[in-house]
Amino acid sequence: DKPTISAINGWALGGGTEILLSTDIRIAVETAQLGLPEITLGLFPGAGGTQRIIRQIPLCRAKEIMFAGEQISATEAVAVGLANRVVAKDQLMLEAKALAAKIAAKSPLGLKLLQRTLQSGGDMPLAAAPHHEQAMIGLVLDTQDSKEGCSAFLEKRPAKFSGR
Repeated sequence: DKPTISAINGWALGGGTEILLSTDIRIAVETAQLGLPEITLGLFPGAGGTQRIIRQIPLCRAKEIMFAGEQISATEAVAVGLANRVVAKDQLMLEAKALAAKIAAKSPLGLKLLQRTLQSGGDMPLAAAPHHEQAMIGLVLDTQDSKEGCSAFLEKRPAKFSGR
């Protein structure tokens, strides 16, 4: 239920790319290389990689990456949607930790329900997903965190979320 961040420092090929495909946010160093090269061994990704990548980037590009077994640069990973941003090597963990702190300052219950809404809704037909979203937002509106967040906004102060 908690957001996850990948900090990619080098090569993430095969299993490394499959792991990052299961995370929410991805930050890579300039020299990172990503890919699913299993086909070069007569295999193909088998830990959910084939299904995750086709849901995250254009199908034709996902197929090319898997069929050719090619590696892509961090810059291209951002361009196709496999990574969020590229940073200098010495900034990688600073960026990842700063983003984690920014996210951690938000309502824990709101984040949990948002994560569930995104995961469940992504597997639903579009006609059903907005109804699911409305049910989940209804749960959020009844929390102490939402009341605190709205009060803090109106009072022009930082919110102090309790996770309730």
